[in-house]
Amino acid sequence: MIINPFQAIILGIVEGITEFLPISSTFHLIQTSKLLGIAQADFTKLFEVFIQSGAILAVVFLYLHELRKNRKLLVYIFISFIPTAIVGFLLYKIIKSFFFESQTLMLTAFLFVGILFILLEFFIKKQKIRLRKKLSSFSFADAFMIGLLQSLAVVPGVSRAGTVMAGMMIAGFKREESAKYSFLLAVPTILAASGFDLLKMKNIVDLDQGNILILLTGFAVSFIVALLSIKWLVSYLQSQTLTLFGIYRIIAAVFLFLL
Repeated sequence: MIINPFQAIILGIVEGITEFLPISSTFHLIQTSKLLGIAQADFTKLFEVFIQSGAILAVVFLYLHELRKNRKLLVYIFISFIPTAIVGFLLYKIIKSFFFESQTLMLTAFLFVGILFILLEFFIKKQKIRLRKKLSSFSFADAFMIGLLQSLAVVPGVSRAGTVMAGMMIAGFKREESAKYSFLLAVPTILAASGFDLLKMKNIVDLDQGNILILLTGFAVSFIVALLSIKWLVSYLQSQTLTLFGIYRIIAAVFLFLL
């Protein structure tokens, strides 16, 4: 067994916490797997993809009612999803063979986005950027711009949630509104990416009863932890900034560079 139950729980917790925080879940899963000594085999890749679905289920559970009431938001999400889907499809081989294998690229991206968060909050504090907009004022142009920015997250370390939130804040949207849109946009984005990955791996992974139990364990843990993570982040951003995440990124990147 490549991943044991304890490791499955740890990775599930990491996925649940980091998927919706602006700190890159892919980056954290890769680094955690290395620290736990987990081999990057086909099953490991399948596990990392599968547990993302648990986190996505948490978003559906929390926001399905709101999406039913606001059908226009679904259109915006679809528009934002298109650029990311095109980039992900065209660069799939490069993403998997180079982006996911280059530690230097990942750490550099992780560090750079941390600095970006701190600079963004500095300009907000100086009132060069004013956060006044709500999702009710979202436009088709905003949706497409956010989709282009999200496509940058094909590089592990950039963070899908981080690029969406930073882009919307630069456009003047409130922090908690930006976070909410990043949650909702995660649903088609991650489901499409996960589905494509699973399709590619359908004939190369042998699933026995033990492996299925490991997958379900990671899925359940990521779902529960993601629920708590989403609620905490929305509450946090109502009164706090992204500076803490920026500082965390810089410290973590420097530590891993030295390590």
